[in-house]
Amino acid sequence: MRKIFDIHMHFPRNWEQPDANPKPLVDNLYRRAAAAGITKANLLCGGRFGISHEASIKHALRHPDLFIPTAMIDPETTTPARLADLRDMGYRGLKMIGVLRDYDCEAYFPIYEQAQKFGWPILLHMGVIGGGIDYRITHPRRDQQALAGYRRWAEIAKMARNISAIRMRPFHLDTIANNFPELRLIGAHLGGTGNYDEAASVARWRHNVYFDFSGGTTIERHAVERRLIGHEIGFEKLIFGSDTSPEKIADHIRRWDTIFDLLDVPEDARERLWWANGAEIYGEEPVTWLKKSASRKQPPPVAIAAAPPAKSAAVRSRKAPAKKARRTR
Repeated sequence: MRKIFDIHMHFPRNWEQPDANPKPLVDNLYRRAAAAGITKANLLCGGRFGISHEASIKHALRHPDLFIPTAMIDPETTTPARLADLRDMGYRGLKMIGVLRDYDCEAYFPIYEQAQKFGWPILLHMGVIGGGIDYRITHPRRDQQALAGYRRWAEIAKMARNISAIRMRPFHLDTIANNFPELRLIGAHLGGTGNYDEAASVARWRHNVYFDFSGGTTIERHAVERRLIGHEIGFEKLIFGSDTSPEKIADHIRRWDTIFDLLDVPEDARERLWWANGAEIYGEEPVTWLKKSASRKQPPPVAIAAAPPAKSAAVRSRKAPAKKARRTR
């Protein structure tokens, strides 16, 4: 039976009644995820979106066989001391989204430094923040369900938001990775629509930078059309993430199975995409390839003949023929 690591699963929230007890929603998410074949899930908890870190981890820890608690934080207000508190609660990683400054702003470096010390991976949203109506697919003018959704979201999100996709780009991960080379970074949504080339470039050259392939049907289509899976971005640098409502997780997995068939993804690579990459990042599996390469017999070093010692300037000057004086007319 295959294993699936879901690196991008949100703590469920009742948007209409945010103060309602989330226990039924969490239990429903657990049942749906397990039924869909999820073995481990990176559950994104607390922060600005939902109940507190203290409250949400209590629900996450009721299902330790499935959920890995990950704290959503605001780097503007979170301190290294707060990260230590989150670790003591049982959190094992971080998620960032909707930042006020670029991800690679040096003001955020204390967060990255502490996460690297703790061995925590960080999942970072990439690109435009979705939600509500996908106007590529439909419009309230011609879709009653979309109209109802528009009215509902208009009531929920009336306030303006100081959010920009420009602050959440894959190239920011290059800066972070260069300054914190042991920090494991996961960019969401294959880098975000419009950023695929950046994502491929950073994943290509930074050992601890990965990308999840969550994000819905548009990103799935782009993954096929632009050959992102295994061609532009190596199989070892990609991780499954659902990032969807509980009732849609199973369908999300089925669509990726179809895509992998279409792309003729080898079985070994599929095992990495579904399970091994995420499991290694979060310590659920040992990094076996590293042990194998270390134990493999290495070829003897190539002998390089020593270069003859350089002659001094004095010796060179003694042997150099004297130049004839140039005759002037």
